Amino acid sequence: MKRVEEIYWLRFYGAMAVFTFHLIDRIELYYVENTGLDLLRIPSSLGTPIFIFISIFLFSIRYGEEVPKDFLARRLKYIMVPYFVYGMLYLTAEYLRVTLGGEQVSYFAYLREYLLFAGWHGYFLVVAMQFYILFWVYNRFRLWEWLPAERWLIPASLVSMAWWGYFRWYEIEPPGYLHWIAPIGWIYLFFLALLIVKYYPDIRENRILREFSRPIWLAALLVFLVYLTFMHDIEYSSKESWIIPLFAFALLFAMPKLLGVVAPPLVRKVNEASFVIYLAHPLFFSAVDLVGWNISLPLWLYVIALAVVGMGGSIILSHVVNRADWSAMLLGRRLKLV
Repeated sequence: MKRVEEIYWLRFYGAMAVFTFHLIDRIELYYVENTGLDLLRIPSSLGTPIFIFISIFLFSIRYGEEVPKDFLARRLKYIMVPYFVYGMLYLTAEYLRVTLGGEQVSYFAYLREYLLFAGWHGYFLVVAMQFYILFWVYNRFRLWEWLPAERWLIPASLVSMAWWGYFRWYEIEPPGYLHWIAPIGWIYLFFLALLIVKYYPDIRENRILREFSRPIWLAALLVFLVYLTFMHDIEYSSKESWIIPLFAFALLFAMPKLLGVVAPPLVRKVNEASFVIYLAHPLFFSAVDLVGWNISLPLWLYVIALAVVGMGGSIILSHVVNRADWSAMLLGRRLKLV
């Protein structure tokens, strides 16, 4: 398959967005809340949608309608095994932290919260696996005849916006992240990816993609989101209604401009380790916090430590665990870039 340089840039952005979003969480939790940090949350909220979009885009452009027989088995091994391994690591660490603090808690309750209800940042893996299954079903049973992407992109986007809006409006909080892992909130990404592949590389041939790639849409929405930020009337998450138009406008604006722009070594290095960066960086953040609880760190040093230890540790871990197939399967496979 021909290299799609835009995907390297998008995956790099996605990895950095997730990393930055969680870094800001730590700063605001332990040091200071600031409107400038809130503004940074707007672009950093796009990390999870980018990864889902990339998966469907690459599968569609690589396989088309001819999905290999081992497609689901292979993804199940390399996606869901790390989900359970990292889930066990995070839930055990949280259980120990709470019990050492003197609280009486049930380990089974943490097992249920983290693994059954996907109540940790690895919920993304459950979402991804559902879309891998959807992609297989969509092509295996020729669903494109009844659900063409061009016809269903806008209705799917409205459904996703309504899904997130419903839970926000009524302040409903199901156990764990159950409403986060439901594919309804992410279904717009499926049809968006399929439609872009159909017209790729000149996506502006399609009237919908051409219209929404105009910068005026993106600029107007960003102005509105900045206004809401200063009014303190916005929630920052990839699970918000405003994410759907922001992601679509930003993606359609960026992809034609990134067409053929060669990714430098740093971008490719982050791409290779992106899966482990997504999964493991909070572990390294916690190591920095452990030091910070015993030694008073100024904010500037804390931020540098989080960035260096979190990113550097994740990349090193990616290299170490990928020396053997079994450890890569357990802790995150490194991407092989062409």
